[in-house]
Amino acid sequence: MKSNLSIDLVKVTEAAALAAGRWTGRGKKEEADEAATAAMRALFNVIEMSGTVVIGEGEMDEAPMLYIGEKLGTGNGPKVDIAVDPLEGTEIVAAGEANALTTIAISERGNLLHAPDMYMEKIAVGPAGVGKININAPVVDNLKAVAEAKNKKVEDLVVSILDRERHKEMIQEIRNVGAKVKLVQAGDVQTAIGTAFESSGIDLMLGSGGAPEGVLAAAALKSLGGEFQGKLLPQTEEEEQRLRQMGVSDFNKTYYMKDIVKGDDAFFVATGVTDGDLLRGVQYKGNIAITHSIIIHGKSRSVRFIEGQHNMENLKDVLAVG
Repeated sequence: MKSNLSIDLVKVTEAAALAAGRWTGRGKKEEADEAATAAMRALFNVIEMSGTVVIGEGEMDEAPMLYIGEKLGTGNGPKVDIAVDPLEGTEIVAAGEANALTTIAISERGNLLHAPDMYMEKIAVGPAGVGKININAPVVDNLKAVAEAKNKKVEDLVVSILDRERHKEMIQEIRNVGAKVKLVQAGDVQTAIGTAFESSGIDLMLGSGGAPEGVLAAAALKSLGGEFQGKLLPQTEEEEQRLRQMGVSDFNKTYYMKDIVKGDDAFFVATGVTDGDLLRGVQYKGNIAITHSIIIHGKSRSVRFIEGQHNMENLKDVLAVG
């Protein structure tokens, strides 16, 4: 894929962030999500590409989400798979808290995991821990392996995990061996990516969260030289049936990086909505808004941070805000 495609893609996440950002702190997560989705769809559909959403927020009858199977782009240009989360952290935005993102990943057709929107068990680590982790191994074994790979004591590790009741036992296991736990209220894409940046202070990410976010994180980490493993966790017979319809019969399958993101020609793009560990949030200054985005390209192994300045008047047709 052409590297200049990244500029079109960052315009998509910027527009979604600008739309969602207007809802920050207003207590209306659905409105924020719908605004981000509408803006993202509008910008996607002027890009010269033939895109298909292979993992996203839901099915066609659940619109206005960017649904699995939806066609995006003009229909011309490169044929690509799209993983998408128009607003990672809807509740974060509603509450005015940190680390909300708008994010997408694309790769050549057939190269991203095609799966329903459901829970996924995850483990993520930066370059130093590649080849050392195993999602099927006990938590303690993974902690010891990462500590050894990073030449640290287990007590010095920082493990990020979503603050959920389902993780209570895992959190206690981590603490029992002396490692530090960083509880995250939402936003495990950013947390997973953080394992590849020493400045984040995060050594390992564990726990379960959304499958779309898992694919997005894997696309970024592959380009950054990190490692990601996942296992889909259907909760109902309906979710199991959806998996079967997509050709998945082994519900206990471990998905490695090569299964989730094939090849090396993938883009990961994200824009901050609220201030976070990786990106600054949208700043509104009268009719001008400032955005902060990241573009990660697998083939070139490049990482770019972009600050954008936007005239809101010129974007009013795609920014559906109240």
